[in-house]
Amino acid sequence: MLVELNKTTYAARVKRIYEAWNNASKSEDYSSIADVDALFLVAGDPASEDEPMRKGTCFQQWLLGYEFPSTLFLFQKERIAVLCSASKSKILAQIQNVPGIPALEIYAQAKGKDSANDALPNFLSLYKSAKRAGSLLKETHTGKLVSEWQKLVAESDPKPEMVEMGPAVSSLMAVKDAEELKLVQTAATLTSTLLKHHVAPKLESILDRESKISHEMLSVQIEARLGSGEGDNAKGPDMKVWGKAKGLDNIDWQSAEFCYPPIIISKSSKTGYDLRYTIDSTEDNIAHKGVLLVSFGLRYKSYSTNVGRTFIVDPNPAQEAQYNLLLSLQSELLSFMKEGVQARDVYQHAVSFIKEKNPELEKHFVKTVGFGMGMEFRDATYVLSPKNSRALKANMTLNLGLGFSDLTDSNGQKYALHLVDTVRIDTNKAVLLTDGVKHSKETLFFLDSASGEDDVKAKKPPARPKANGSPAKAKAVGGKILRNPRRAAQDDVHQTAATRLIEHQKEIHQRLQEDGLARFSEGGGGIAGKEGKGWKKFQSYKGEGALPDEVEKLRIFVDRKAQTVILPIHGFAVPFHINTIKNASKNDEGDFTYLRINFQTPGQLAGKKEDTPFEDPDATFIRSVSYRSPDGHRFDSLVKQITDLKKEANKREQQKKEMADVIEQGALIELKGRRPYKMQEAFIRPALDGKRLPGEVEIHQNGVRYQSVGNQRVDVLFSNVKHLFFQPCDHELLVIVHMHLRAPIMIGKKKTFDVQFFREATDVQFDETGNRKRKHRYGDEDEIEMEQQERKRRAMLNKEVKAFAEKVAEAASNSLGETLELDIPFRELSFEGVPFRTSVRLQPTTECLVHLTDTPFLVITLADIEIASLERVQYGLKQFDLVLIFKDFTKPPHHINSISSTQMDDVKNWLDSVDIPMSERPVNLNWGPLMKHVNENPFEFFREGGWAFLGGAGGAEDTQSSSSGEESEFAVESDDFVSESSSDDESDFGDGSGSDETASDFGDGSESEGEDWDELERKAAKADLKRNEGRRKGSDESDDDDRPKKKKAAPKAASKAAPKAVPKGKANGAKGKR
Repeated sequence: MLVELNKTTYAARVKRIYEAWNNASKSEDYSSIADVDALFLVAGDPASEDEPMRKGTCFQQWLLGYEFPSTLFLFQKERIAVLCSASKSKILAQIQNVPGIPALEIYAQAKGKDSANDALPNFLSLYKSAKRAGSLLKETHTGKLVSEWQKLVAESDPKPEMVEMGPAVSSLMAVKDAEELKLVQTAATLTSTLLKHHVAPKLESILDRESKISHEMLSVQIEARLGSGEGDNAKGPDMKVWGKAKGLDNIDWQSAEFCYPPIIISKSSKTGYDLRYTIDSTEDNIAHKGVLLVSFGLRYKSYSTNVGRTFIVDPNPAQEAQYNLLLSLQSELLSFMKEGVQARDVYQHAVSFIKEKNPELEKHFVKTVGFGMGMEFRDATYVLSPKNSRALKANMTLNLGLGFSDLTDSNGQKYALHLVDTVRIDTNKAVLLTDGVKHSKETLFFLDSASGEDDVKAKKPPARPKANGSPAKAKAVGGKILRNPRRAAQDDVHQTAATRLIEHQKEIHQRLQEDGLARFSEGGGGIAGKEGKGWKKFQSYKGEGALPDEVEKLRIFVDRKAQTVILPIHGFAVPFHINTIKNASKNDEGDFTYLRINFQTPGQLAGKKEDTPFEDPDATFIRSVSYRSPDGHRFDSLVKQITDLKKEANKREQQKKEMADVIEQGALIELKGRRPYKMQEAFIRPALDGKRLPGEVEIHQNGVRYQSVGNQRVDVLFSNVKHLFFQPCDHELLVIVHMHLRAPIMIGKKKTFDVQFFREATDVQFDETGNRKRKHRYGDEDEIEMEQQERKRRAMLNKEVKAFAEKVAEAASNSLGETLELDIPFRELSFEGVPFRTSVRLQPTTECLVHLTDTPFLVITLADIEIASLERVQYGLKQFDLVLIFKDFTKPPHHINSISSTQMDDVKNWLDSVDIPMSERPVNLNWGPLMKHVNENPFEFFREGGWAFLGGAGGAEDTQSSSSGEESEFAVESDDFVSESSSDDESDFGDGSGSDETASDFGDGSESEGEDWDELERKAAKADLKRNEGRRKGSDESDDDDRPKKKKAAPKAASKAAPKAVPKGKANGAKGKR
C-alpha cells in the first residue's frame, strides 16, 4: 500500500480531541465547543498553490498525516464518521478498529461508473441527529462532493445549529508533542542554514559588487536552493548550501517547501517598506544603499518556521541605535515569554520596554509582535496583540516578529526595520529555534561617506575573503566594510603588514587542518574520491565459429579487425587480445629467427603500469611465448604487425580516456519574437577549421551561438558556463569575452574547457592612407591626434564588448535562476610567470587566476585551491616558483614557474587576501610521490598534521635565519638549479649580474649607488696594486692561506672578493658580455 497511516499518532491525537471536548466547559481555550453534539469538518477540492493552507486541511494533516480532499468528517461522542470515495476508504481502513478510541465508520461513495449507493444519505442522517455542531464556518470549499452536500443540507429539515470551532482547533494543534517538535526543529535548521550560508552572503556580494539584480530575481534564486525545473531539466537541492548544516543528512527533500515566496525589499521597491507576508518582491533592481529587508519561511512535513532580517548599508547613528534596540527587545521578550503568560502581556511588555529606552519610537512600533505557528503558518487565535487574553503554553511555537515602520531618515526617505525569528515556549523562558546573522556586525555595512563633512580620505584596507573566491570584507566593531576602510583604523597602526599576514595565515592553516579532518573523518582510509583502476575483460571472438579461416593453417595470424593475435599452441589456435600483449621482439640466432611475445602479467615493475589490476593476481600467468622459424622475413612482418596493432590500441585507449569527460550539450533554444543581441566581427578560439574569417556571436534563451561566415556554428549553453570573463583592450591587442566551462565540449576535432570570443583593436583595421592631412603635416601634432583617435577607438570597443558581455551574464542569470557574475581581471595585481612553456602575464580576478590573451588559456578557480606553495624562495635568487595544490587531491598540482622575486610580496599579499593558505620553501618538492601518498589515506595524512610539514608563510625565512651554515649550502644547490631551470635569466647577464647585486649589498656606501664598469675596473686595479705591495712585504701571507680557494676567477670576484687579484682582461671580458 502506497500510503501508510500512523495508528499510534492517530490514536493519541483522537484522545486529545475527546479529552478537550469532554472538558471544554472547564477551559477557556475550548469554550467554543463546550455545548456541541458533534464536530463537523469539511474538505473540498485542494486549494491552489497561491492560497495559504486552510485550518481544516492543517487539522486533517495533524490528525492523519495526510490531506484527504473531498472528504467529510463527523466527530460524535460515540463514533467518528467519514464520507469519502472508494479509493480513500481503502486507506482509511487501516485505522478503522484502533482500540481505546471511538470507532471509525467509513461511508464510501460508489465509483463514477457504478450506480449510486446509500453512503451519502446515511451520513446525512447522522449529521441531522445532532442539535448543535461545531465547524470551521469561515472557510469556503468547492468541489462536486461539497456542492451535493450543501444542496442536501439546504433541502433537509431539521438541521443542527452551527457554531465556529476554529479557536478550539487552534488550541488542539498549538501545543506540540515530541515528534512535532523534531519536525519544527528540522524546518528551523533548514531556514537558518539558508539564511547563514546563502541569503546573507549573496546579499553581501550584491551590495559589494553593486550587481544589477531585481528583487524578484533574487527571490527566485533563493527559492531555487530547494530545487527547480521539471522533467529532464529538473535540478535537485543545492547541497553546496545544505551540506554546510549538521543534522540534514536524512532529509526528505520532497517534504521541504517555502511557506511563501521570499520577500526582498529595498528603498527602490515600488511597494515601499511593507512588513506583511502577503506581498511580492517587485521587478525593480535592488538599491545598493539604505535599508534592505529580507523575510522567508520554510515548511518541513507541513510544519512552518519563519525568519526576517534587516540589512543596512551605510547606516546613520539613529538607525544603528534603532536596530540595536530591536536586538535588546528580542532578548528581553525571550526571557519574559513563558508558560502561563498572556499574549497581550507580551505586547504590553514590549511597548513598555520601548517607552523606557526611546519613547519616540513607540508610535512606529508594529501593531502585533507575532503569532502562533505550526502546520498553519499564521494562527490568528494566538496573535500577540494588545487585546488577546489567551495564555501561552509550553511547547507552543510562535513567530516573534519585532519591527518599526514608517520611519524617516535625514534625507526624507521612508524606511522600516524588522527582526523575525521562530521561538518555542518553555516553562521559564522562550527558546530561539531559528538563529544567525542578526548582530550588528553581521547586518550593518559601512561605506566611506563622500559628503563634504568628511574631508579626510582613509586608505583602502586589504580585502578579506569569505572563501577562496570573492573577497569578503574586513569586519569592524559596528558592522562590515564594503569597498571602503574600517572606521577605527587605529587598531592596525601598531601592526606591520608582515605581522598581520603571518597571523592571518596561522588562522587559515588552522582552519585548513580542521576542515581536512572533518572532510575525511567519515571515509577514514579513502582515496579522496578517486576510484582505482578496474579490471577490463576483452573479448576477441564470441565463439569458435567467429575465428577467421586462416587458423586452419595453424600459423601465427594477426587479426586487425578483431584486434587479436592468434597463436598456435599444441595444435590449437589460441586467440590473445592485443590488450593482453605487452610487446613483441625478434632475435636472429644462426639459421633460425626467434619471435618472443611478452604478455601483461602482475609483478612486473613497469613504471606507471605497475599498478595494473588483475581479476585474480594469484592465478597462473603466461609471461611470454617464443617461436622459432627459418623464415626471418615472416617474423619481421609479424613483429611489425603486432607493434602497429599495439600502437593503434594504445592510441585508441588514450583518445577514449581524453574524451571521457566531454559532454553532449543539449539543444540551444533560439529566441523568438525579437532579434537576438549580437557581437559582430568577432573571432573564436579555439579556431574553427578553414580560412580565418570573423563571425557573429548571438545571445539566445539558454545559451550563445557563434556563427562564422562559412556557416559553421558553435553553441555554448549557459548551464555549462562556470566563469564568464571580460578583458578590455587596455595594454592589449584584443578585447575578449571568455567562457570557462564546467565540462569540456568539442569544437571541430578539439576538446576544450574554454571558449573565447574576441575582437582586434589594432590600427591595421583602419585605413588612413587617404587622409589629406598626411600630405601637409608630419610633426608631433599629427602623432598626438592619432594617439587620441586610437584611445577613443579602444574606449568605444571596450564599451561595446563589455555591454555585450553584461547582456550574456544577464541572460544566463535569467535562464539559470542564479546569478552568473561577469568577472574582469585586475591588471594592477598581475604578475609574470610560466604556467606552461612560455612566460605570460597572469591576472587575478574576483574568483580566479587567469591568462586569457594567448593559448593555452589558464583559468584556475580560487575556491578549488587547497594550499599554495612558494618554492625556491632564497635570498639572492631572482625568481621563485608557485605551486597550487587543489582540494581534489586526484588532480596534479599546477606549477607556475619563474616568477620574479620582486613580485613576491605582491603575490603573497594577493594569496592572503583571498584566504589561500601558503607556505615557503627554499627548494622544490617532488609533488608526484607526495600527492600519491596523500591520496592513499587523506584522513591519516591530516591526522598526522596535514600540510604543517610545509611550514607557514614565513617558514622559509625562519629556517634560513636559524642556521647560517645550512643557508649557504642551500644557496649553492639552488644556484646550480637556477642555472639549469632558468637559463634565460643567466644567459643575458651571466655572472656579472650577480656581481652587481653582491656589490650593492656588501660594499661600502659609494658602491651601493651603482658605479659603471670603468670605475669598478679602476678600483679593482688599485686593490691589486695594494695587495701586490703587501705580498712583497710578506704581511698578508697568513691571511691568504686562510682564505677559501676559488675554482676559477670570475667577474663576480672583481667586486665580491677583493683580496684576490683579478686580471684586467677578465674584467674587460665581463664588460663586453654586459
